[in-house]
Amino acid sequence: MFEHEDPADILTTDEAYFDDDGVDRPRRTFDAQLLAEPVTLLPSRPPLPMSSGDSVKAAMQVMRREHRGCVVITEDGTPRSPLKGIFTERDVLLKVIDSGRNPADVRLADVMTPDPESLRVDAKLAWALNMMSVGGFRHLPIVNEHGWPVFILSVRLIVDFLVESFPAEILNLPPDFERDRSLPRHGA
Repeated sequence: MFEHEDPADILTTDEAYFDDDGVDRPRRTFDAQLLAEPVTLLPSRPPLPMSSGDSVKAAMQVMRREHRGCVVITEDGTPRSPLKGIFTERDVLLKVIDSGRNPADVRLADVMTPDPESLRVDAKLAWALNMMSVGGFRHLPIVNEHGWPVFILSVRLIVDFLVESFPAEILNLPPDFERDRSLPRHGA
């Protein structure tokens, strides 16, 4: 804080961060109507396509550079090609590192999940949530009518969507979260 600043002004400025940013967002309610919306309602990111012949090391580098949890494997390594597999950060741990394999020497074809479950771009949100919950998926490819990956739906994007849809209810919670004590944080 600078000498000439009034602490009350700083608090007002900090609190304004959570105020309306001028963007007119429709008020949402979490009900069956929301679940009937198409998956395109959710924020999404384009897929990161790779070829089955690419190395795990190359996939890990792309995932790290783009801050993503998966890459998709397509027939020819481009987004305008049928989805053939998915490779996730979980695969890095369970299929590569845990087995002592060198990521530079392993092809994606050897460790990807082939023919992953996916949904069409016109699917409803309820179906996506069902598939992710029942299947234990953190990433779900969304494909077009040709089977080409259009975007990846991730648990992280769903959480972001819920926070953005219900900011007053989520961001204005008391800091103690009704816990008796703070627990040490060892990762998430």
